[in-house]
Amino acid sequence: MSLPHAILTALLEKPSSGLELTRRFDKSIGFFWAATHQQIYRELGKLEQAGLIRAIPGPPAQGRRKEYEVLPEGRAELAAWVSRSDPPRQLRDPLALRLRAAAVVGLGDVGAEVRRHLDAHTAQLDAYRAMETRQFPPDRRETAEARLQHLVLEAGIEMERFWTQWLGRVDAALTELAEDEGAEGEG
Repeated sequence: MSLPHAILTALLEKPSSGLELTRRFDKSIGFFWAATHQQIYRELGKLEQAGLIRAIPGPPAQGRRKEYEVLPEGRAELAAWVSRSDPPRQLRDPLALRLRAAAVVGLGDVGAEVRRHLDAHTAQLDAYRAMETRQFPPDRRETAEARLQHLVLEAGIEMERFWTQWLGRVDAALTELAEDEGAEGEG
């Protein structure tokens, strides 16, 4: 996925200013495609230059933010992108590599890092569950758009559930290994 496609998606969902897009990224899209305020504004300029979006025409008003909407060319680009194929991504996580390294050089303080990750993933899982309750009550899951958006959120929930369960097992194993190392050092 790319930032231009994330922005086109967000603007098709609701025409917005750059500031509104940044806020929306922080609350939803940013959970699976992060972007800074500067990146969003830079990309809005490129999309406008490419004729994929435009500022919504209207009388200039003091303090009024420029809102953008997607043009037919932008919708066509997004539709073509939806049909493209990308290879699945492989897991590439420094923590997994750190654990592998700890197996050969010793545990060091990798347990603290595992617990830090566990806390972060637990907090993210809680945030996703709260978002699901707030944004997708059972009566809101009826439309195709809501169903697909909810499925994306469910993927986030399942990924965080995986991470919290796996990290819990890793933490327990590291605790056990550290106890074993301590017992060996005493004997």
